[in-house]
Amino acid sequence: MIRPAELIQRKRDGEQLQDDELSELILGYARGEVPDYQMAAFCMAVFFRGLTPHETYVLTDAMIRSGETIDMSGALGRKVVDKHSTGGVGDKTSLAVAPIVAACGVPMGKMSGRGLGHTGGTLDKLESIPGYRTELTLDEFIAQVRDVGTAIVGQTGDLVPADKLLYGLRDVTATVDQLSLIAASIMSKKLAAGAQAIVLDVKVGNGAFMRTIEDARRLAEAMISLGHQAGREVVCLLTDMDQPLGAAVGNSLEVLEALETVRGRGPADFHELVLDACGKLLALSDLEVDEAEGRRRAQQAIADGSAETTWNRWIEAQGGTSDEAALPRAPVVREVTAPRAGHVHALSAIRVGNAAVHLGAGRRTKEDAVDHAVGIVCHAKRGAEVAAGSVLAEIHARSDEQADVASREVLAAYEIADTAPHERHVLLEVVD
Repeated sequence: MIRPAELIQRKRDGEQLQDDELSELILGYARGEVPDYQMAAFCMAVFFRGLTPHETYVLTDAMIRSGETIDMSGALGRKVVDKHSTGGVGDKTSLAVAPIVAACGVPMGKMSGRGLGHTGGTLDKLESIPGYRTELTLDEFIAQVRDVGTAIVGQTGDLVPADKLLYGLRDVTATVDQLSLIAASIMSKKLAAGAQAIVLDVKVGNGAFMRTIEDARRLAEAMISLGHQAGREVVCLLTDMDQPLGAAVGNSLEVLEALETVRGRGPADFHELVLDACGKLLALSDLEVDEAEGRRRAQQAIADGSAETTWNRWIEAQGGTSDEAALPRAPVVREVTAPRAGHVHALSAIRVGNAAVHLGAGRRTKEDAVDHAVGIVCHAKRGAEVAAGSVLAEIHARSDEQADVASREVLAAYEIADTAPHERHVLLEVVD
């Protein structure tokens, strides 16, 4: 029988814990045998002392063993791929990548979460589609991936319950931003969900958890190590989140933009990242193609309309309507104009994200409701040349008062200078 107080003390003093001790601590917490106050103390000890790579793997494995696991590849007789983002402003990448990859003949099953704060959640975006079911039984989930090629659902309560408990505790004890705990949380869910190959999109910048490329690289290396120890193939894309991704920020607006990208008409930076992710996923699949061929096949699926056909089949299979006119729209649309001529030198992702939250597109607390219709469309991005009075962005609001506040917040997110900034691509680095 473990003594939690002893393990807390030893970790506080910088000792490495034995495998069975750490596993039993996590599993005991999931069973309700270790109280919140002791696990909170343990998390704080880890926050300051860290975990070794091996301890991080033991923690991840224990969180997986706290609930059910899914053998997707065994159920389908195919290699299944998955993609995960660490979260950002305007990040609707999974919505476009899933139907494109499926249209190329590769099954992609994904369990996603809801947003909190300025980072939007994939489920919130999908729930703006009338009728879309985010809750499927495990059998329904597997059957849809088999029949349609893709499904995006909420995490079941039986999958990695220890992570849900631990994350909730970390959220209220200021221990979220610890690299080993972040890596274990992400990878426990990805590994339990059963994909054999995973592409991770690690956001970098003022709108991301990882503010520097160095921190993002360390997180990527930790998650890749966990994947490899579990026998999975993992590649990490480090991508720019100093400005919003694409133009749209807000749930139904992002669904529309993802659909336009599946049709080949999306914003340049978002289109580029979608192709980067698709190329990597197809190269990791059982198609036996390299990344260049995977990217070419993704482009072909967009061009010939098969990606859009798969989009419609996917949305309808989960009860949603493929009629984009049915998406909720805000009653007030307000333009934000440039106060002077020049070049957009910067567009703060965090400020745009917070403005969207204040409109109601995101949550301040987990209990908040989300307004799926409201949001922001950033027409001028970093590097764009603008004239005085030209449109920088559009505010989609529920009222004139909300639009007034958001207009001021979005204008403050723009930095306009006389000269253009250095070009910066959305894909910063690949770690594999």
